[in-house]
Amino acid sequence: MNHLGGETSPYLLQHAHNPVDWYPWGEEALARAKRENKPILLSIGYSACHWCHVMAHESFEDPHIAALMNEHFVNIKVDREERPDLDQIYQAAHAMLTQRGGVWPLTMFLTPDQEPFFGGTYFPKTSRYRFPRFPALLRTVAAAYHDHPEAIGEQNARLKAALALTNPEAPPTDAVLSSDAIERALAALTRSFDPQYGGFGGAPKFPHAGEIALCLRDYAETGNPMSLQIVKVTLSRMADGGIYDQLAGGFCRYSVDSEWTIPHFEKMLYDNAALLELYADAWRATREATFAKTARGIAGWVLSEMRSREGAFYSSLDADSEHEEGKFYVWTPAEVRALLNPDEYVLAARSWGLDGPPNFEQVAWHLRVSVPLEEAAQQLKIDVPTAQQHMDSARLKLIAARSKRVRPGRDDKVLTSWNALMIGALARAARAIEEPVWLLAAQQALDFIRAQMWREGRLLATYKDGRAHLNAYLDDHAFLLHSLLELMQSSFRPQDLSWAVELADALLDRFEDQDSGGFFFTSHDHETLIHRSKPGHDNATPSGNGVAAAALRTLGHWLAELRYVDAAERTLRAFSKEFMAQPSGFASLLIALDESLEVPTTVLLRGDVATCAQWHRELERGYRPRLRALNLSGVSSLPAALDKPHVGSSQEATAWVCRGATCLPPMTRIEALEAALIPSRDGADQSIPLP
Repeated sequence: MNHLGGETSPYLLQHAHNPVDWYPWGEEALARAKRENKPILLSIGYSACHWCHVMAHESFEDPHIAALMNEHFVNIKVDREERPDLDQIYQAAHAMLTQRGGVWPLTMFLTPDQEPFFGGTYFPKTSRYRFPRFPALLRTVAAAYHDHPEAIGEQNARLKAALALTNPEAPPTDAVLSSDAIERALAALTRSFDPQYGGFGGAPKFPHAGEIALCLRDYAETGNPMSLQIVKVTLSRMADGGIYDQLAGGFCRYSVDSEWTIPHFEKMLYDNAALLELYADAWRATREATFAKTARGIAGWVLSEMRSREGAFYSSLDADSEHEEGKFYVWTPAEVRALLNPDEYVLAARSWGLDGPPNFEQVAWHLRVSVPLEEAAQQLKIDVPTAQQHMDSARLKLIAARSKRVRPGRDDKVLTSWNALMIGALARAARAIEEPVWLLAAQQALDFIRAQMWREGRLLATYKDGRAHLNAYLDDHAFLLHSLLELMQSSFRPQDLSWAVELADALLDRFEDQDSGGFFFTSHDHETLIHRSKPGHDNATPSGNGVAAAALRTLGHWLAELRYVDAAERTLRAFSKEFMAQPSGFASLLIALDESLEVPTTVLLRGDVATCAQWHRELERGYRPRLRALNLSGVSSLPAALDKPHVGSSQEATAWVCRGATCLPPMTRIEALEAALIPSRDGADQSIPLP
């Protein structure tokens, strides 16, 4: 065993028995590189990564290649999900060195001072795909390090200067925040929208949940039919596609084609969190049954396959099983026919495309909705209720048969940031679709994070097998603050508000750039690395700066705490030059900007518990992106800004509608409350009424 045996990352543990003398990132490996004057071979990947597995099987398990690596390098293996700080730095360095975007595995060669001088992604054992042979590359890079130190030093100086320029410049003092960037982002999304299959651009096609959420907000606030079309077409086509698991629910990472048919089969917790929230909101905005059904499918998959016994959520499912991508998910018509009765099979074959040509590597079928159920029933002269019964039965039989196959590996570490995204999504979806079980699951996961990953006022990033460690990042704090706000809007618990304040204070005290605004990805007391990033762009997960800005503003207005509101505005100004110049890719910051352009509206409910609960359900039935509603019935010891009195009888509810620091007179009739929330002429508090 090498030096990875004591790690919490399943990805690192997969390599613990490689003949490569792997180290985790840390002082032991870095000190050895300096002591022996050896370059560092840094390999960054994650457990569900297909090409990471390929490179491991080809090279890292080969004793001859391992001997080369051990002779010439200090070898460090990093899980990009546990160490996103390192992944950000070296992905950016790779892009600068190669002028190509990065994927995983990322293979970087560093000096003992952590400075990258050469890199790439997947390198094959033998020359193919126009990549050089990995063994020959190892010898060449090692020789270059020892033979050309001056050239490497000069390149490293230029690279570090270029990395420094990736952080936003200090904003001008007269910077004006306006909706122009939002309008230009929506225009760009409209131009790249695929009207036939949904989504943006061509293959490979990603869900882009943040951009779809921005379009949904635009529809809710303006009634823009184009924004609604983008949302409806994209979400419908995705739900019918192979990117969505038609049997067990849940979305894969992306589609390799433009029609959503064949996915890259890994399933990530964070993708499903974003899509659960989005489908639930789309249901509220449109009342289209397929959106609620898909949300239920996502939540069902998460709670059945991704939840630990302690209530937290695991990270991902692998794309591979038995060393083949997608093998767990695909079928042949003969396999399906053997499992179903004739009536079920003929309908399933028509609906899922089994009566057409194979769609997976020309030999197998991956299930997708080729013909909608109602249309297939009409073609086969079956009434729709009977057809639905046949499909439900077929689905259960195929799930049972699939469960006997070798399952894809599951990365069972618990990440604070990804759990926070799922907690917030479950809480939001629970009140949108009225599923109390989802809310309970969200609260249990939050309580696990608080019990296991919050130590003496400090948040930790990762947990597995009873061990929590690693200093938490911006995303952990921002996403967790957001999830607390979502939970309080679903079911208010005073302890959640107290923790939200602690997290908000931690953001300001330990992450904020006091000079230029915005938040660094790592805390002020984090390990010193070659670059400290302040990212605003969305990646696979939302921008921590965007989520922090929106969450701090909401909490600041709830508590009348101006320092939170001011920090949110400083964050928007810090990135204003970037998202005004090139708004694409800044959906999270643009949503925060959209929130900031108008005074927020909060409804506070006090009084009779049952009546307040009914009013709360009515408020949450429609999609009102600017509205926050807190049911505070039965809650005592509230902060002054939230502690509004109940003024009616004991059987009544009282609603306080507060816009910023100003509240309307209390209301004891829901008709008056709804009238007070009708959009005003200046555009405030706009919402789309229920169909």
